[in-house]
Amino acid sequence: MSTVRQTVMDLLRDCGMTTVFGNPGSTELPFLDRWPNDFRYVLGLQESTVVAMADGHARATGRAAFCSLHSAAGVGHAAGSIFTAFRNHAPLVITAGQQARSLLPLNPFLGATEAAQFPKPYVKWSVEPARAEDVPAAIAHAWHIAMQPPCGPTFVSIPMDDWAAPAAPLPPRRVGWETAPDPALLAEAATALAASQRPVLVIGPEVDATGAGPAAVALAERLRAPVLASPFSSRVSFPEGHPLFAGFLAAAPEAVTAALAPYDLVLVLGAPVFTFHVAGQYRLPPVIQMTVEGEAIAAAPTGMGILGSLRLGLPTLAALLPEATRPAPPPRALPPAPAPAGPIPAGFLFHELARARPADSIIVEEAPSHRPAIQAHLPIPDWGGFYTMASGGLGYGLPAAVGVALAQPGRRVVAVIGDGSMMYSIQALWTAVREALPVTVIVVDNAGYGAMRSFSQVLGVEHAPGIDLPGLDFPSLAAGMGCPALRVTEPGEIEPALRQAFAAPGPMLLSVAVDPAIPTLYRKS
Repeated sequence: MSTVRQTVMDLLRDCGMTTVFGNPGSTELPFLDRWPNDFRYVLGLQESTVVAMADGHARATGRAAFCSLHSAAGVGHAAGSIFTAFRNHAPLVITAGQQARSLLPLNPFLGATEAAQFPKPYVKWSVEPARAEDVPAAIAHAWHIAMQPPCGPTFVSIPMDDWAAPAAPLPPRRVGWETAPDPALLAEAATALAASQRPVLVIGPEVDATGAGPAAVALAERLRAPVLASPFSSRVSFPEGHPLFAGFLAAAPEAVTAALAPYDLVLVLGAPVFTFHVAGQYRLPPVIQMTVEGEAIAAAPTGMGILGSLRLGLPTLAALLPEATRPAPPPRALPPAPAPAGPIPAGFLFHELARARPADSIIVEEAPSHRPAIQAHLPIPDWGGFYTMASGGLGYGLPAAVGVALAQPGRRVVAVIGDGSMMYSIQALWTAVREALPVTVIVVDNAGYGAMRSFSQVLGVEHAPGIDLPGLDFPSLAAGMGCPALRVTEPGEIEPALRQAFAAPGPMLLSVAVDPAIPTLYRKS
């Protein structure tokens, strides 16, 4: 008979989870013993970083990633990134070592009390198996749940002496996770869309995540309807160079009301209705929502909800629609190119980045206070070309860029990270260096928490402490982990610095000092 460890290794091979993201401790050593040559162990220097790396890898591959954490303390360190993975719908199988079963009644050092409860409610499923021989089946169960739409993280706590216990091999299984929407509801939606005079599409990250992008483009073109990106979309919502792309919805009720007022029907694809960040009053036209996320449909304040796969449902919906004869909407008015100035305007940095970056590069962004400037001056033309976090929790972007680079070998990954965000997970640079990944890290250094500056304006708050971040030397911090770096303080230095960074075979960091003045993030229209 096989051991638990041998059976689990075979299971991980079958599931395509041979890249393991981890930060090891004593209770994981039996799992790591005699590490097999066909597995890759990606070492992160803190557990939150480990989970964010796995999250980026899972989202970029569309397959579950495997994380190995250390007991309760390690899961506690990782809790913020587990929350982000839950909001990102990233399929993860997270395991954590537990003390030996014989010690658990004695409240041992490093023992996790009620281990399966600890990461809840931000995992889809969680367990500490009752018997050692149940561990392989528990991990298989976790993988199936993680991959079921909407995807998300799962958790298995494993006592350290379980790995050597005998366990029978698992029988092979084949499971399909996608379910098609109700045909009657699709027909009703098609009738409403055909009768609409001024429809608009609001598209969220689920379209890109589920491979439904081409079908969404075909539907928009058939309707001749403008397309808006949903608030806080954590992936590309629509190719931003397409003539039907009309811009981005803000996460403010009055702004959403104003943006949707010209339309008589809103078709929301793969997004909630709607994600807000500030309070206010809103009014919506009639809404039809399609998503795999039942919670998003239940939470919608109005309209029709159609639950099911967008990849399967959108072609069916398009086939039910007549070709629209209305004139195509006018193209979106693009802002002028920012002028160079001192201090460097953030928009000028993103404009230069858009001009210089490799055509197939991937943007991973965590500079929330600069998001309006990024949306204005750094267009994303391709599906799979953009990732950010859906949770609002800082520390995701840099380790996620490492995970994306591991998932997409040969493609340049550009991590656009605010200076405040960078300090949450800067140790991920060490992993990027160790793995020799083509990651260009651009630190947008405005010497403070820009979002806090902006919200202070919105809320009328003055002289709040803890907003300024003077004295951070990112090139020196990068050099301490073996990553080459440059400091950029003048507009004319940006283009040659980008050229040098993109030519580097491995990671390189650019710290760009930008204007600390931040525009108000949320306006009424």
